Amino acid sequence: MFSTFRLSHLLACLALAAPLMASANPILDGYKAETKGTFSAAAGEKIYHTVGPKQLACASCHTDSPKNVGKHAKTNKTIDPMAPSVNAKRFTDAANVEKWFKRNCNDALGRACTTQEKGDFMTYVLSVK
Repeated sequence: MFSTFRLSHLLACLALAAPLMASANPILDGYKAETKGTFSAAAGEKIYHTVGPKQLACASCHTDSPKNVGKHAKTNKTIDPMAPSVNAKRFTDAANVEKWFKRNCNDALGRACTTQEKGDFMTYVLSVK
């Protein structure tokens, strides 16, 4: 009986851990499938701080740390933190992620982001704890 009890607990723990063994973010998985490559948090951090032709960077509105509450550069509207470690809603809706990449890449970089850049960016922001 005791060994059956342990086995059942082990199986329950494995069942709970299975989703954790899968990717941390299905949107990022989609980008990985598209590029068939790897992403770099360092490259993503560089994108986050790159000042584009409109003299804006992601950090212009989102602050030097994606963990902080930001403020829109033109409207002064408060922006929730970008890092999922402090804002669980970030990077959970693929359509919303694409909408904001489209808008913000054009604003900050003056062009659309590549899939590689999106993956690098998300890898960086998801790594911020």
